[in-house]
Amino acid sequence: MRVPVVQHRGRRRRALGRRALWTGGEFLVTAGVVLLLLVVHELWWTNREARQGAEHQVRALERQWATPGAVSGGTATANTGLVGGSSPRRGTSADGSTTPAGSTGSASAPHRSQAYAVLTIPRLHLRVPIAEGVSKQNVLNKGYVGHYPGNQQPGQAGNFALAGHRNTHGEPFRYLPRLRLKDTVQVETSVATFTYTVDKILPQTSAIDSGVIRPIPRSIVRPAYGFSQPGYYVTLTTCTPEFTSRYRMVVWGTLTSTRAR
Repeated sequence: MRVPVVQHRGRRRRALGRRALWTGGEFLVTAGVVLLLLVVHELWWTNREARQGAEHQVRALERQWATPGAVSGGTATANTGLVGGSSPRRGTSADGSTTPAGSTGSASAPHRSQAYAVLTIPRLHLRVPIAEGVSKQNVLNKGYVGHYPGNQQPGQAGNFALAGHRNTHGEPFRYLPRLRLKDTVQVETSVATFTYTVDKILPQTSAIDSGVIRPIPRSIVRPAYGFSQPGYYVTLTTCTPEFTSRYRMVVWGTLTSTRAR
């Protein structure tokens, strides 16, 4: 009579295989949960946190400006000869160009990363702080819009150029493509509210197209877009398409009125 032999080695192999499959499955599930949490953090939590912080900063600036005699340190100032929202009167600047009278003003540069103005875009239902600089950590990731250092300040002759996130961290410029010609963009400071009217839109250009934020803004990648004469401009820039940073979208406006506080 033949006695059956138990193949322990084969059983061990099968047991090890099942254990490896189980461990691999657990790893994939864990990795999936971690990735899901990261996505939730980027797409929901950073937006919630940044928006709350930005709204708090807007209220803080409004309270500061409402205090009689209060002047925010380092805030750009302007000689606000234009009052009541009327169209700018024209004067002649040193270079011979026509300029909105009384809007050149003077400026003491805001401190780096300091919130010192408020941007309002009615069509987008947007109202966010403007801070000096375009640092991701200290400005953009807080849900603020950042002012490119070295550019002009609100109401000054030249180009008041701004950047904002298209996605995550408050994404203030997510719906920038909804802007249309003749829409208004308002910039409030401690001394005045400057209203710009959108008159040019560049849907897409290179991320390193520095021409769009020059004092006379004109794309160096797509020269058909931009201006050829000195003026009083605002520039809004953001990444495009959504969830990428490959290209930039640009919206330009021209100063049309100034209202003193």
